[in-house]
Amino acid sequence: MIDALRLAAGWLLAWLLGVGIVAALAPCRKGVGAAVPARRADTRTATWRGDAVWTIGSGFFAGAFVLTVWMRILSAAHVRFSVASIAAPLAIATLALLALAYARRRSRNLAVVTGTGNDVVAANAAPRGPDTPLSNPLRALWWALAAWLAARFVMLLLEVVRIPLYPWDAWEQWATKARVWYAFGRIVPFVDVGAWFAAHGTAWTDASPAYPATIPLWQVWSSIALGRWDDALMNLPWWLTGVALALAVYGAVRRSGASALAAMVGAWLVSSLPLANVHVALAGYADLPMAGYYALAALALWRWAEARRMGDALLALVLAVACPSIKTPGIVWALTLAPAVLVTLLPKRGLRLVGIGLAIAAFVLLVLARAHPQVLGYRLHLDFAPAWEGLADSFFLLGNWNLLWYAVLACAIVMWRDLTQRPLLPLSLVLGTGIAFLAVVFAFTNARNWVSDQTTINRAVLHIAPLAAVWSVLLCVRWLDRHGLAHAKAA
Repeated sequence: MIDALRLAAGWLLAWLLGVGIVAALAPCRKGVGAAVPARRADTRTATWRGDAVWTIGSGFFAGAFVLTVWMRILSAAHVRFSVASIAAPLAIATLALLALAYARRRSRNLAVVTGTGNDVVAANAAPRGPDTPLSNPLRALWWALAAWLAARFVMLLLEVVRIPLYPWDAWEQWATKARVWYAFGRIVPFVDVGAWFAAHGTAWTDASPAYPATIPLWQVWSSIALGRWDDALMNLPWWLTGVALALAVYGAVRRSGASALAAMVGAWLVSSLPLANVHVALAGYADLPMAGYYALAALALWRWAEARRMGDALLALVLAVACPSIKTPGIVWALTLAPAVLVTLLPKRGLRLVGIGLAIAAFVLLVLARAHPQVLGYRLHLDFAPAWEGLADSFFLLGNWNLLWYAVLACAIVMWRDLTQRPLLPLSLVLGTGIAFLAVVFAFTNARNWVSDQTTINRAVLHIAPLAAVWSVLLCVRWLDRHGLAHAKAA
């Protein structure tokens, strides 16, 4: 019992650290570096709804990444991993960040009360005005979905803490590093088999020695906080990732101006994806964390495109930088955010520049494909032979995604006008670029060989699935608002 409390306390510290980071990045005063709506004593406008839930949800991802950055610094400085060396400095940093966030919030509220704040409303902000309470049937539906989520996460927690580390990649290329680094108390090199033979016992190897260190460091910290190596309990961060992702999605949708029910539907859709649930229960793979960091980086970037708050831009940058530290393809996933940045900074010429950039990328792809290069571990070749049947089965027939991709396709067809205009244009560009990346991978590289047996495609699609679900909800809300069909909203 004591060691379980230590484990929970260790990850609570990381979560609070992230909450402090996100809260400290909030604007100090309205009108200073951000365009946000005024807040009145008797009501809250749409732009401020969901901020607290977003801060809590995205805070886990920020804190979990900064935790591993600190562990990398300790290892580089030859300081052995321990509760004292890791937790003590982070606890001090957490207190400082929370104090800073409180002081900034108090200053901002004081500016509103005294009238010194600048009540500016963002041009592209969500619909404004006070919430109208949900009707009793809709309120009952909100609570039913909330209860469903709570029960589901309780069951997933029982799965995580009771099931030992699951094969194959989890114990061939991630936990191998964690076990060695926990034993040595620092990061030691993992090299390929040839270098391992030549090292004469001074290096280590596994199935993927060049893979990034963030996921193994999560398991190392779990073991250090727990006080022992436990290949079941060390996977608690995967459950926390699922919970935090649901909270962040709720906050992001709520803050966009959507009703509390729409926000709950968004969180429920993301949390009910069958394959996402599998990656929580059978923890140890890097795909669910990759999906979470990518989705929240895109949503933070979208928030910045809407309100131009520097805090959102910095958070998006932190989450995007974390993507390559999760999985090697994270480099490309982070780059898919670039079109949204370009269109936001250059609203008149951005789309044209994005088109030119995609044309150049396609030309470079065709040139490289003639030489059979290896790019991020994939063999590229100009041989367009996608496994259409396997792709169609994965997206539309198998039970991995429920009806997600039917919904995405229907939304794109019916609501094309809304997805190509602000405020959803930046998010649509990110999703479209991500889908184009997957299309290239499974049409022009050796990854198409893994489509027929579904060994790789579903894990790759998981990286973008949560973002696709949130985009669908936001697009539906926008379409309903434009046609005057939206239900009453709740605080």
